[in-house]
Amino acid sequence: MPIATRHVPRLNPAEAAAAEESAHKVVETHRALAAFLRSGQTLAQIDTFVAQTLDSLDCRSCFLGYRVPRTPPFPSHACLSVNDCVVHGTAGYLTRPLAPGDVLKIDIGVTYRGWIGDAAWTYSIGKPSPVIRRLMDTGKESLRRGIAALKIGGTLLEWAKAVQGYVEGEAGFHLVRGLGGHGYGRRLHGPPYVSNTLPTYSGEWPDAQVVLEPGILMALEPMIAAGTPIVNSKKGTWPVFTEDASMSVHHEHDVLMTDDGPKVLTAGLEELPDVIDA
Repeated sequence: MPIATRHVPRLNPAEAAAAEESAHKVVETHRALAAFLRSGQTLAQIDTFVAQTLDSLDCRSCFLGYRVPRTPPFPSHACLSVNDCVVHGTAGYLTRPLAPGDVLKIDIGVTYRGWIGDAAWTYSIGKPSPVIRRLMDTGKESLRRGIAALKIGGTLLEWAKAVQGYVEGEAGFHLVRGLGGHGYGRRLHGPPYVSNTLPTYSGEWPDAQVVLEPGILMALEPMIAAGTPIVNSKKGTWPVFTEDASMSVHHEHDVLMTDDGPKVLTAGLEELPDVIDA
């Protein structure tokens, strides 16, 4: 049975407008990045550009200095993850320049007037191979289908049904296990946790039965690998890698539930070129 949503914050109209402003700053940053990125750049150069762009937009990174238990503060303005690095790549974990064939995931998180915006997109350096093109398209389409499945009065379980059914049932790729979307607002992470896969045992995903109501704000983010759902991350470090070193993609939208259903606050990312000239 669906559970009550007392523990899930719900935004009033003024708060929703503030959250949308922050989400727009994320889109503007990705738009600037899509024009800036080139083969031969280092992650450190890209992170510096992100910092400068955020400053020009009168906001700041909500990732820089972010802490989780037993892990050093996050050292970069953006999460920059290449190829088999799924998420949480730092500006210094990879020092070589980007080259044709690389797949770059850029996750931008901002704080603007006290509110968070958080969205990721995947870029190919040079023309992608057919498999990588299909992997990237699967990431975008899974996000679209998952959002379309969200209904007022429904539950988060419908998100996972749509995303997993498409990615693993139709496309034949793998959703990374142990990572998912989240509520946010004035803080980067909060309830509900949004799994991209259906629970396999009772209690695995307690928020699966959370009822969707107007005012619920979530960052929704399928993370997909070509070869395996298993990741390999070392305790005390940030980057998360696919266990078999296969390629991965990451797409993320900020979504607000309204009386009319889900509203994508980071709309416009789909219009950006995701193939960068080599």
